[in-house]
Amino acid sequence: MNLRFLALDKLLEHSHDLDDYDFSSPKPSEIFGINVFDLKKMKKYVSKSAYEQLLNSIETGKKIDRQVADQIAAGMKTWALERGATHYTHWFQPLTGSTAEKHDSFLDFDKNKQPFENFDGKELVQQEPDASSFPSGGIRNTFEARGYTAWDASSPAFIIHDTLCIPTIFVSYTGEALDYKTPLLKALQALSNAATAVVNYFDKNVKRVFATLGWEQEFFLIDEALYNARPDLVLTGRTLMGHSAARDQQLNDHYFGAIPERVKRFLHDLALEAYKLGIPLKTRHNEVAPGQFEVAPVFEEVNLAVDHNQLLMAIMPDIAKRHRFRVLLHEKPFKGINGSGKHNNWSLMTDTGINLLKPSKEHNLLFLTFLINVIKTVYDNQDLLRASILTPENSHRLGAHEAPPAIISVFVGKYLTQILDKLEQNTPADNDTEYQRSLKIDIGKIPEILLDNTDRNRTSPFAFTGNRFEFRAVGSSTNCASPMIALNTALAAQLMDFKKDVDNLINSGKDKESAIIETLRKYIKHAKPILFEGNNYSQQWVEEAKRRGLTNITQVPQALQAYLYEKTIQLFEKTGVLTKRELIARYNILIENYILKTQIESRVLGDLAINHIIPIAVKYQNLLLDNLLKMKQLFPEQYQQLTGNRIEIIKEISERINQIKALVNQMNEQRQKANQIDDLTQKAFTYAQDIAPFLDKIRHHIDKLELIVDNSMWTLPKYREMLFLR
Repeated sequence: MNLRFLALDKLLEHSHDLDDYDFSSPKPSEIFGINVFDLKKMKKYVSKSAYEQLLNSIETGKKIDRQVADQIAAGMKTWALERGATHYTHWFQPLTGSTAEKHDSFLDFDKNKQPFENFDGKELVQQEPDASSFPSGGIRNTFEARGYTAWDASSPAFIIHDTLCIPTIFVSYTGEALDYKTPLLKALQALSNAATAVVNYFDKNVKRVFATLGWEQEFFLIDEALYNARPDLVLTGRTLMGHSAARDQQLNDHYFGAIPERVKRFLHDLALEAYKLGIPLKTRHNEVAPGQFEVAPVFEEVNLAVDHNQLLMAIMPDIAKRHRFRVLLHEKPFKGINGSGKHNNWSLMTDTGINLLKPSKEHNLLFLTFLINVIKTVYDNQDLLRASILTPENSHRLGAHEAPPAIISVFVGKYLTQILDKLEQNTPADNDTEYQRSLKIDIGKIPEILLDNTDRNRTSPFAFTGNRFEFRAVGSSTNCASPMIALNTALAAQLMDFKKDVDNLINSGKDKESAIIETLRKYIKHAKPILFEGNNYSQQWVEEAKRRGLTNITQVPQALQAYLYEKTIQLFEKTGVLTKRELIARYNILIENYILKTQIESRVLGDLAINHIIPIAVKYQNLLLDNLLKMKQLFPEQYQQLTGNRIEIIKEISERINQIKALVNQMNEQRQKANQIDDLTQKAFTYAQDIAPFLDKIRHHIDKLELIVDNSMWTLPKYREMLFLR
């Protein structure tokens, strides 16, 4: 029996091995955050002065002195030991895209060599992990090992199993950022400063603006036995071959359907673990494709939301294994059906509780100010925003099925579009019945604004949804920090320019409201091409976007060039988020990542094609040939009539085998040539143009063979077996 059928037999065992599962559990509110050293717990374990200094540090960014750090470390250690922790680690997010940690024991020895538990402020605030094997993009030599992690006091420590995890930044010996958290924190601070200055035109009481994020995590589940029988899934995260099933998502019967029993068990355990870690999961449901699901939390401040998403992605695989599942976070693990995204629902809040992206009777001009500045930000930085989310994995998803295309556009809905048109044209608002739900605005120079009075556009990459923007193009495996760094940095720079433009008009004699409205009118006229209300999937939009001057870049190496634009470098340096050297390093890391992942897929597919697929096809072909010989012996006169179809099948198998072998040889030759190129950019473009296309060409012939070869001989699990969970 081949591995595929062994896996299918194992699958039947898995579907029944948890029949006695107990769904009873504590109330979510009773266990929420029990493994998190949050402010409420900290208050019990540290002095009042230490607690207040920590709060001040979180709000202002001021450094915590060593004495206070020692107090907090002592309290954190006491709490962690009470929770059963034996080790601690600085938990950080290097540019690999995943999280990293090095565990140290609390165990120490005094001068008499007597054991005791030790953890002080120095160990809390800073550590020195070996940085030599983390990607640095040329910032450091690989033989130089020193790097530093530093405590992010704004994100609470937590316990996983026996380890106290302390969220930290990760920087090089020379101070450059080697992670996602460092520039994210800088971007959020730059945005807060710039946005607060603008909000103070309207409300002097606002001292701080912070961005919020609600992510929607999509993923696939597959039985672990079937997963282990697919080397391409194990090694690349996606199926490099596999013919579509006769039935997959055509009937839309999986979407929001009853959650399969095994999956419900997994989601139940996942939610419990998430609650203990303070991750506020709120929603779970079936997604469109078979085997695809989604979980989503309530909104949080961006930095904490990013940490929680990274943490969730880290614990999901372990919990899935308890239920004999494997989690697929790849954006396109199965060809021909919906891929997985991670919609980033993003908004702006003041410390006084105002949502700057929500229309209201009291704050309409304030809302318009931020709405239009966001629109202009997206228009001016469309290439940067695309670069922040167009990974090798996400490139397979964008523009396919439910995913938005690589063309960045903004959807605000029919009524807000009318408002913006009237603002641009300086015309009064209509009084027809369509505006019955409108909000009156006291300033007569601009038209009235509607409440959320429009349907959502699920095809839009960047859609306004009533009180926030939904960046739908983000991929499921992406660290949310990447698009959040780009978006918040770009908006910070835009708001700095807006304040400068308004102040110049005020200084020239304009009153404040007139200066704001005149500036907004200029901005909306400039950024109008980015607004689109229609079907982003249509070919008509591709043509229309080109006429508007919007870019449509689908190749990863070309998209990543946006990090090297002079305007991008100026943007990040102006806001103090990243230096030119750091941007170049990140570009080098991303471009090399594309090369390596394409190289791995090429090698895996070549190996499977030659060592799995061709031998199976030849074996089946030999069976047919044996049958032909026997038919000729038994029915010599009717041989041609009886065996014509089989002869055609044999010929097709031969042709497919020859094509696969030739294409694999050509792909290998091109890869060998590409590997001789030293320049990373040139090498990446060569991989994209000369090697990546072979993946689909080879797959085409393999998928055709799957339809021909005897089902009992095909060794790799098929789509119809992997997608429908049992």
